[in-house]
Amino acid sequence: MSGTSTVITDERTVAVVNAGYKWSTIFLTYALLADVMYRGLVFHEAAWDLLALVILSGGIHFVYQAYMKALPQSFARKVLPYLLLWGVLAAIIGAVAAFLIERLPLT
Repeated sequence: MSGTSTVITDERTVAVVNAGYKWSTIFLTYALLADVMYRGLVFHEAAWDLLALVILSGGIHFVYQAYMKALPQSFARKVLPYLLLWGVLAAIIGAVAAFLIERLPLT
């Protein structure tokens, strides 16, 4: 017997599936962040590869929404100042951390 069965989906099914994707993505993101923190605090190693996965997954989501034109009209006006502020703050923190690490005595 060969034949393909057609699965009928409605809006509720799509909403439930998307909610499942949302919860699994949230869990995976926080699990990766917890793993990065654990490696840093316990093993004193940098887990930039895992942190890059978290950042890239958010970037892929953002690019897909922008490509599908699903972002609100006022998105750039509301979010861009915060992105610039956090970018400047991250640069300052990175510069201070690099300066302090340079001054630490090697043991």
